[in-house]
Amino acid sequence: MDDDVAGRDRSGAAPGDFDRRRFLGVAAAGAVSLTAGGVTGCDSTTDVSPGAAPGRTETERSAAEERRRPGSPDWRIRSVGPPDAIEGYADKVSVLPGEAFGLHVSTTAPGFRVSAYRVGWYGGAEARLVWRSGRVAGRRQHPPRLESGTRTVQADWERTAVVRTDGWPEGAYLLRLDAESGHQRYVPVIVRSASASGATLLMHAVATWQAYNRWGGYSLYEGKDGTYGNRSLAVSFDRPYDKNGAEKFLVYERAAVVLAERLRIPLAYTTGVDIHLAPSVLRDATTAVALGHDEYWTPEQRRYVTRARDAGTNLAFLGANSCFRRVRLEPTGPGAVRTVVCYKTDYRHDPYLADHPSMPTDDFRSPPAAQPESAMTGVLYEGYPTDAPYLVHGADHWIFAGTGVRKGDSFDHLVGTEYDRVMPGAPTPRPIEIVAHSPLVCKGRSSYSDSAYYTVPSGAGVFASGTMRWVEALMAGTRENGRDHGMDARTGAFVTRTTENVLRAFAAGPATKSTPTAHDNVRSVYGHTSDGTGP
Repeated sequence: MDDDVAGRDRSGAAPGDFDRRRFLGVAAAGAVSLTAGGVTGCDSTTDVSPGAAPGRTETERSAAEERRRPGSPDWRIRSVGPPDAIEGYADKVSVLPGEAFGLHVSTTAPGFRVSAYRVGWYGGAEARLVWRSGRVAGRRQHPPRLESGTRTVQADWERTAVVRTDGWPEGAYLLRLDAESGHQRYVPVIVRSASASGATLLMHAVATWQAYNRWGGYSLYEGKDGTYGNRSLAVSFDRPYDKNGAEKFLVYERAAVVLAERLRIPLAYTTGVDIHLAPSVLRDATTAVALGHDEYWTPEQRRYVTRARDAGTNLAFLGANSCFRRVRLEPTGPGAVRTVVCYKTDYRHDPYLADHPSMPTDDFRSPPAAQPESAMTGVLYEGYPTDAPYLVHGADHWIFAGTGVRKGDSFDHLVGTEYDRVMPGAPTPRPIEIVAHSPLVCKGRSSYSDSAYYTVPSGAGVFASGTMRWVEALMAGTRENGRDHGMDARTGAFVTRTTENVLRAFAAGPATKSTPTAHDNVRSVYGHTSDGTGP
């Protein structure tokens, strides 16, 4: 195998606590290899049997071993090139360790290779090369087809290779397609956990990735002509992601994965689609984490996550606009679930609604099956775009321990571009405590963004950041900060420490066993108004 799989070991011990002075101062695969259709890992020394669902003890032993491995700093794309230079998709959003998936690739280059990088801490390298294919012959595949009724784009390309994940640890993977022309793109795949018992479960938002995907000219937001009226009503996983192939993961999820792995807490991985299909992964999880932008949920996923909370699983919403859209998942032909359906304002035109009147694919808060997301998240999405300072309200809350902040301290640009808030008139679990209360202006209207924390009788705690820039802020002030919105290193240090506090406390089990129950302060923050405008 290639010599650059190995690298210099750089230990990744978590940084020490910040005192106030220091804190504020910082301020393929192929078909090639394999006529049999499979490929094997070039670094397969874990003791996880292919295809097996190991117990959490064995999984954690493997995870500890994985953390000691050297990283591969060369995982980043150097040249995307023209849209058709190389692009591809996997025929599964996730697999269990040892399972195989198909890779469908189109390229103008005569050949390419596939490199599978697992995202993690790895001493700061932030990914490790787990497997690399031999040379795969390239070819340009046919144009996509468009389903006229729902304006759904499907590539329907022939399978280029079958990739087997023997020896691949659970985690979030970026498959980098390296064309002989020098251009590259990613294909994201999750190697999911069969169980999250005793672990923090990271829920990757693949339905949201697909909703915003404009590959082929259509997304759930606009059509080829750029108008909302000609948008897709259903989108398919059977097509590449646009841009670099993994933009939503890189911007809204990767930094949280890296942080969680650095903390060395027990971790498990899944997707929203997999929770919908197999909710048993949630059983006895210490925490379920919605990452930076997790907007599109099925009612089933929401129901299962809520049940987990009521059984003692903590929830963390590290973004804004979570669980806002209600979607339906459908198979493509007789195969697996590969389509995300969301008619939005045209839900009445959905043929499915005739026999399933309680299943509109519109916003969760909207009729005819209104169920505002605040009943689970504690906060309600209000709008975009905005750009505002984040204003600390409850500086003495355990969530902010070690940050050195005082009430009224602010962090420029941390609130945006979408935001959530506590709405006193909306269905919201009580007691709920507002720990940050940030004035803002959105489209000329004055309002607030809130970070909030509530607890429930099961002992579970629920944290919602109230801003979509939370995960992005983990990279603020670093070389990774490509979309920092002006956030500085001081903001990055604050968000990092706060997130560490939440994840560490939640990893210990139901939050109220080790931290105080939420103190309801909605009335003192917002006054007596039901619309939450305050005094």
